[in-house]
Formats: sequence, structure tokens, C-alpha cells
Amino acid sequence: MAQFIAEEAKRCLQCKRPLCKEGCPVSTPVNEVIKLLLDGNIIDAGEKLFNNNPLSVVCSLVCPHEKQCQGHCVLGRKGNPVQIGSIENYISDYYLNFISSGAEVDRNKKAAIIGSGPAGITIAIILASRGYDITIFEAHDKIGGVLRYGIPSFRLDKDILEKLKDKLISMGVKIRPNTLIGQDITIDDLFRDGYKAIFIGTGVWKSKSLGIKGESLGNVHYAIDYLKNPEVYDLGRRVCVIGAGNVAMDVARTALRHKAKEAYIMARRGPEDIQADKVEVEYAKIDGVKFEHYKSPVEITDEGIICVKTEVIKEEGQRDRVTPIENSEELFPADSIIVASGQGPRTNIVSTTNGINVTERGLVATDEFGLTTREGVFASGDVVTGAKTVVEAVRVSKIVAQAMDEYVCKKYNL
Repeated sequence: MAQFIAEEAKRCLQCKRPLCKEGCPVSTPVNEVIKLLLDGNIIDAGEKLFNNNPLSVVCSLVCPHEKQCQGHCVLGRKGNPVQIGSIENYISDYYLNFISSGAEVDRNKKAAIIGSGPAGITIAIILASRGYDITIFEAHDKIGGVLRYGIPSFRLDKDILEKLKDKLISMGVKIRPNTLIGQDITIDDLFRDGYKAIFIGTGVWKSKSLGIKGESLGNVHYAIDYLKNPEVYDLGRRVCVIGAGNVAMDVARTALRHKAKEAYIMARRGPEDIQADKVEVEYAKIDGVKFEHYKSPVEITDEGIICVKTEVIKEEGQRDRVTPIENSEELFPADSIIVASGQGPRTNIVSTTNGINVTERGLVATDEFGLTTREGVFASGDVVTGAKTVVEAVRVSKIVAQAMDEYVCKKYNL
């Protein structure tokens, strides 16, 4: 592995205008990091990555690199781009064994982080490095949020999250697992107990149903629930996943790794309109996932899915319409059906707190700096934007962390 990394790093042209950096949502200084690595300064390289993106070790594995850094590498125009993700992961994983806080904890600067997904971890690390007394409240038994419970292990080794947990603790961060804010403790309780600012990064954990007959049957499951712990499900031989996003690809590939012999993706549109990233579709096909395009479910039975064939109507100046074809109903046999039609936020916090407004989609409403409609309460990540990439959560959360710091220091003269 080290030889591969060294060879890839040497291919970097050290462009004066690094397009790879411009293609990264958090402007990772790829060329600078690679130069440090080749000069024998891997710790400095890791520090630069970590300071720019606390979740560099995660993003190096789960980012759609072909759209971002690698997709902008000039070597990719006529050949193969530098494998930036692999280089970044090698450096970041190595660096996690060495980083430490360097900042003393100021008990007067208490901040509560609700949720330990990408946004929450990013906020916690940034504020802890500035001396904040941080407590993370996590509803599950382990930290990570969607990183742990929504991304399969074959894409993201969960040992990485344990390393991040160790680093959080080494920085003085306290973690309260199995604590659901809004039920056990309220936002008002947190302010009562001296927290100067509160961050909400609870993600989107409420599955969106199809609203069709048969959805309550025992052979129907929801994607976000299945990915949390696939080992407890007995799906049978033939599985059909309804939906065509990245989550659907993860579910189908996971099912094939847990005793299912056949996995199908059912989509209302054609291959050219599939929502998942192209590379995720390719990985799914390599794993043996099959695709059933132009089909829409209308009812679920114990034997499978009753679906209708569809067609996409394209009209100039109008949004494409998907319409069912008359008299085209058929049964698609399946032992289990997994619904991957999207997720929304839970209401346990906003329903127990005055002053936090939500959007029409039920997402937490914020300004451009992550401030909600209640003073001292900030939010970012999927609970604000809906399901997005990890790196997008990091990008916005860096802005929010700065806003939280400025708010606390100004309001409390710290």
C-alpha cells in the first residue's frame, strides 16, 4: 500500500493553480499535502489535512472524488487522475495516532452538541481546539450518526470512528450516549445548566413511507433501519429495493453480503435519470445488483411487489413527467422489500422546544451562519439541508463553529 501511495504522490504535477483544491468543497490543499508527504513530513501533512477538515479520514473514503478533487485533476483529461482519496486516507489515518488538543478547557465556555454525526463531530473538534467545554449528547450507544449507522462497513471501517472518539476524549470532550434530547433532557434544561450555546446536528432518521397498500406487512423494511444493523434481518433469497439513490445502492450491496442471493433496484425512471452517483451504480453492478427500470410500485403483497410500467414524458420547457402505462400491472416476486425513498428529521427536539422554527419539509430553519430562530441555538448538517454528502456537512459546520464562537465570546465577554 505504501508503495502505491508513494507512486501516486509522485505523479502529482504540483500545479501552480491546483484545480483539485478548487474542486473540493472544503478546499483541501492537495498539492501542499502531497509535497509534505514526499518530503518526509507526514505528520505535518496530516495536521494540515485535519485542521482544514476534521473528518478528512472519513471524507477520503466516502466522498464522490470523481466529481470533486480527482475529477478536477489535470492528469484526468487525457489519462488517469492522481488517486487523491487514497493518498488523503493514508495520511489522515496515520495522523490520527498522533494528534492531541493543545488547548486548555475553559469551564466558562460550555457548549452542547446534540448528535455525533459528521456535523456534530466537526463542531465538537473545532470548538474543543479553541478551549470549549464540550458535551456531546448521542441518542445511540456509539458516536458516528450516519457514519456508523447509515454507511456500510465495506465502505467505511467503523474502527475509524473509534479513533475519532478517542481523539475527542483526549481533547476533553465528554460524551453522553443513549441520551435523547427532547425526551430525557430538553433545550431549556441545557441552558439552565450553563451551556452558553447549543448545536443541533441530529440528522434525518425518520423514514419516508411510500403510502401504498401492504407497507405494514412483515416482509417490508425501511433502508435507514436496515443499515443500522443488517445482521438482525432475515431477508430471504430475493430482495427488492425501492428507490435509486446512493442509499438504495448501499442497501442492495449490503443485502448481498448478508445471505441474500439476488438483489434488485426498482426505479420509476431510466438508467440515465438514476439519482445515485455513477460510481455507486457501477459498484452495485459489480456486486451483482440488478436493475428494474421504468417500474413503479402500487401495492406490496406477501409474494412481492405489484408494480406498473412507466414512461417518462419529456416536454420542452417543462419538467419531465413519469406516468404509468395503462393495464401494465404485474407482480415482481420478492421475499423482502426494502423502501429507500428518502428520510426526514424527527421532531423530538422541535416539538419540546419553543422558538425553533422548521421549514415546510420539517427541517430546522437557520440563517447562513447556522443560527436558528432561537437565540443561542445553532444547527447544520442533514437536519438543516436534508441528506447531503459528509463533506458538505463539514463545509457548512466550519462556518457554524466560527459563528458559535463569535456568539459566545461577544454575548458573555469571554
